[in-house]
Amino acid sequence: MTYTSLIVGGGIAGTLSAIALRKAGIEPVVYEAYEHGADNVGAFLTLAVNALAALRTLGVDVGEIGFETPRMTLTSGSGRKLGELRYGEPLPDGTVSRTVKRADLYRLLREHAVRQGVRIEYGRRLVDAHGGGGGVLARFADGGTAEGDLLIGADGLWSRTRKIIDPAAPGVRYSGLLNTGGYARGVRTGAEPGVMSAIFGRHCFFVHLTHPSGEVWWAANPARKAEPTRAELDAIDPQEWRAHLVELFRRDAGPAADLVAASDEIFPAWKTYDVPSVPRWHRDRMIVIGDAAHATAPSIGQGAAMAIEDTVVLAKCLRDSPGVTTAFTAYERLRRERVERVVDQGNRTGGWKGLGPLARIPRDLVMAAGMRFMARRGADPSRWIYDYRIDWDEPVTGLFRSA
Repeated sequence: MTYTSLIVGGGIAGTLSAIALRKAGIEPVVYEAYEHGADNVGAFLTLAVNALAALRTLGVDVGEIGFETPRMTLTSGSGRKLGELRYGEPLPDGTVSRTVKRADLYRLLREHAVRQGVRIEYGRRLVDAHGGGGGVLARFADGGTAEGDLLIGADGLWSRTRKIIDPAAPGVRYSGLLNTGGYARGVRTGAEPGVMSAIFGRHCFFVHLTHPSGEVWWAANPARKAEPTRAELDAIDPQEWRAHLVELFRRDAGPAADLVAASDEIFPAWKTYDVPSVPRWHRDRMIVIGDAAHATAPSIGQGAAMAIEDTVVLAKCLRDSPGVTTAFTAYERLRRERVERVVDQGNRTGGWKGLGPLARIPRDLVMAAGMRFMARRGADPSRWIYDYRIDWDEPVTGLFRSA
């Protein structure tokens, strides 16, 4: 069945939705709230093999950006090695997980979408939408409107679409952690290039990895129990922020303090959130995907991956279904259990990052014992995350019910 789709949000989920829908024979238009280039942020993320497999299904190759990141080592603030984890088994051709700058990924996805003939309209912020009569009417802050057969809300944590579908839908939940990071040169970390090094410090979680060029990419999660306002974060002087981070890592083994000091610029702090279970994902030919439906804390690096998987599964359901509502229902049945399990896993992992100096001691003991046990058994409790694959050519059958 042929549809026209309105996609709200031009980030990872929105742009990839357009690419996936085009592949499924559906005409998409992307409406991005910000002006062109507003998403040029400095942060980076790791795309695990499940994300890369889904991207490959859509013909998107990220090999020209970032660098390979096959595994992660975990140490305590005292320098004790707690264990090592892989970001899943390599794909059949040997492809392993990859760490990329968000801005580079956004650029690559946009360019791919445009080559596929996708129209992207910038400065179009959704304010309201109504479904019925076989279609959806969207209204934007600039006074304009758009009509389509369906509307996909890929508008992130602060999703307007989520509230339109269900005014009682839960909002975001503050994780108790801030996020920051930077890029440093001239510091030797002693770590193998491309290997993610995670340090559960005495006062703050820190992660770093070395680009093949020698540049070190790093991120930190300072704990802040009471949620600060945006104004409070903006008021922090950059040099004051740098000094605070150096002090957090001063007593930790490892290169964290040196990397902070050697970075020309440090990302302004931002708050990390997740979204608890959203009861309603769709209504009246409108649906939310990605962070709008199931945002996970960044603790396990699967937020982007879940959004990427969403886009492929939704496109398949729309391609194979007898109607929009039945497609949405099938999509939810295929995705809800998996993504909510990932959100729960992210909450547990994030909780370990924010523990205080006393609680970190039993945490480190438990982590080390768990890692030793897994190494002896050859087991990886995260395999269910990384081994997930989507077969584009396999029809979605047996899930469609009449509306």
